[in-house]
Amino acid sequence: MRPLQLGFLLVLASGLSAILIYFTGTSNLFETRRPSDEDLEALQSLQSGFQKCVSANGLGLQAASGNDYCLVTISFPSGTASKWKDPKTGELEGLSFDFNLCEAVATWEQVRNSTTILTKEFIDALPNGWKDYAWRRINKGVLLNHCANKTLCMEKLSLVLPETPPYYPRQFGRCAVIGNSGDLLQTRFGKEIDSYDAVIRENGAPIQNYTEYVGKKSTFRLLNRGSAKALDKVVELDETRKEALIIKTTIHDIMNQMIQEIPIKNSVYLMLGASFGSAAKGTGLKALEFALSICESVDIYGFTVDPGYKEWTRYFSESRKGHTPMHGRAYYQMMECLGLIRIHSPTRADPNRVVRWVPSQSAIRAARIASEKLLRRVGPGSADPLGACVITTKQVKRKSTLVSIFRKAAVDHQKYVKATTMYPLEHRPGHGMLCTLSTN
Repeated sequence: MRPLQLGFLLVLASGLSAILIYFTGTSNLFETRRPSDEDLEALQSLQSGFQKCVSANGLGLQAASGNDYCLVTISFPSGTASKWKDPKTGELEGLSFDFNLCEAVATWEQVRNSTTILTKEFIDALPNGWKDYAWRRINKGVLLNHCANKTLCMEKLSLVLPETPPYYPRQFGRCAVIGNSGDLLQTRFGKEIDSYDAVIRENGAPIQNYTEYVGKKSTFRLLNRGSAKALDKVVELDETRKEALIIKTTIHDIMNQMIQEIPIKNSVYLMLGASFGSAAKGTGLKALEFALSICESVDIYGFTVDPGYKEWTRYFSESRKGHTPMHGRAYYQMMECLGLIRIHSPTRADPNRVVRWVPSQSAIRAARIASEKLLRRVGPGSADPLGACVITTKQVKRKSTLVSIFRKAAVDHQKYVKATTMYPLEHRPGHGMLCTLSTN
């Protein structure tokens, strides 16, 4: 055989080998991402236990599986009278709601490993972070020409932008998140609430004159845009003046002015959160997201309506328009039956109440792996906690002295993630994360 022909055959053979290796590798990759029979059994088990949990703990609510492994419908009893009307359509709120358990398990478990405070480290590590993202966290940031003047953007964010995360996963043990429902006035939860390691409140909810019902301890306060513009009034709600204030929207020049001139000595931060789509919105959901990112267990008060409610009210003011109490009750019941929170309300006032049929941690882990595969998440089913990292960079140096004050659960978690800080990437396909890796 001539040398030229032999060379051609060798090239052809190596090319075919490369193609075969590529397709074999692609096939293996697909196999690892396709849910196995074991994965599907984990989701079926989750669905079955979930339905039992809702039936046992939902005060009349019932859950039914949908047409796949993920969808469930939570329904109110047929005799329930819906009293909330959509202000735009005039239609009464429905009595059944569809939820995706796979989305909930995968996203909330990711939240538990994340930091939810915006930092300079995050913006610096994000590709084109100052040009494409930072200006969005500044009121009227569109006028800043994508932070063409980076110094000006840094100046506007400087008072609310720590270099590195001020809080870490599992840093606190038991946490209570306090909503604003008028149902709080039916039960004296005050002393019970004050017994938690950390208490998280919302917006302008007062403490004075209501301590018997809502307690007086306050560690954090989540603020929407309206409340954040009244920072001078908000800081007066906590007599200790030690609340950390977490703003879920943007920083405004008025806020910066108040922080500097009053001055406001409370820590003030901007929140960085995961993407939940339209499943649940509002400050309450953000407060739970923040709590689950820093607490080992989370209990909620004043979030939900018990059977027989007449109208959605706040404990400190007139009827509240714009809320959807039936949807909220169904969503928070879903969270309780996934083991994320425990609900306290007038008819669930026993502090020792046991939530029955809550899935074990191993069951949640198996369901998370299966859900990530079905949803085509980044790094689905990986044993490596950093499998979801799509952007990685070296960390800004931390203060090593902080480690000594962490709870054991927080230290163990830091070892589990190899001291990596994991930031959620909002609206990122596949829910990939930005991760800063320890230099040690």
